[in-house]
Amino acid sequence: GWYKTAAFTDFADSRGLYSLNINGDAFSDSIKQATCDAIERDLGQVDLVVYSLAAPTRQMPDDSIRRSSLKPIGEPFEGKTIDFNSGQLRDIRLEPATQDEVLDTICVMGGEDWELWIQALKARNLLANGCVTTNYTYLGSEVTWPIYHHGTIGKAKEDLDRAQASLVEPMADIDGKAYVAVMKGLVTQAASAIPGMSIYLSLLFKAMKKAGTHEGCIEQTTRLFSSQLYGKEEPRLDEHGRIRMDEFELAQEIQSFIADNWSNVDEDNLGSLTDFAGYRRAFLELHGFEVEGADYDEKVEIEVALRLEG
Repeated sequence: GWYKTAAFTDFADSRGLYSLNINGDAFSDSIKQATCDAIERDLGQVDLVVYSLAAPTRQMPDDSIRRSSLKPIGEPFEGKTIDFNSGQLRDIRLEPATQDEVLDTICVMGGEDWELWIQALKARNLLANGCVTTNYTYLGSEVTWPIYHHGTIGKAKEDLDRAQASLVEPMADIDGKAYVAVMKGLVTQAASAIPGMSIYLSLLFKAMKKAGTHEGCIEQTTRLFSSQLYGKEEPRLDEHGRIRMDEFELAQEIQSFIADNWSNVDEDNLGSLTDFAGYRRAFLELHGFEVEGADYDEKVEIEVALRLEG
């Protein structure tokens, strides 16, 4: 993340575009206030706030630490995952979360801190009239629900819906909107840590690439902005008021392919039945590897400077 941010900052500077980096605990009041100070000084107000934070822990105001868990609820989860380096399938078993683990996961990955950020910005009159704020979520397919939608992370994602509802009124004060955006299955740092997702995403990539509907993170986010947040028509919302960007993933033919082959994946057909190679390449590219045109024999400068606020 440090290297990507440094590269982005240099690129923005070369284009004469404004960018600012603040390095610290995003949950803390001090970082919220430092961000507010910078906006007040440099921009006056902002018209878009994207809350996108994945963290394993959250330090509370009393200095206690809350830790998130990726666990099922109620019953153990048994399934398979793909060893990233060897391509071998491994059995996994996760015991169900305790109630404290569920609550801690909601605290770390739910919507409370999103609310606190908006409260801090609004209290300083830093949200422009018509400002939009959005938070990303994922619902996924029924085959992943035991570990995701019905697990601890799913409960945290439910809390985003609660937070969105709580932000409707304060955002309406400035003629603004708050949305939860349901994204498709993507290769991200967080998604790669969820047991079983490697098989699901490998099958998903296979089906969506064949259908011509595959999207990476950039393509997905670009479509969210161009067609929904800033499109010519009102955003396409579901019955819970969420923007749905996962319609291609949940198409019947895509999900039928995944359901039909979910239990058939083995080490012999991994390369033909799934697109594990594409999934693995996308993960490596997140970290700067297997990038076309990169000279990996060239000496790398480890100490990279990053312009930081304060």
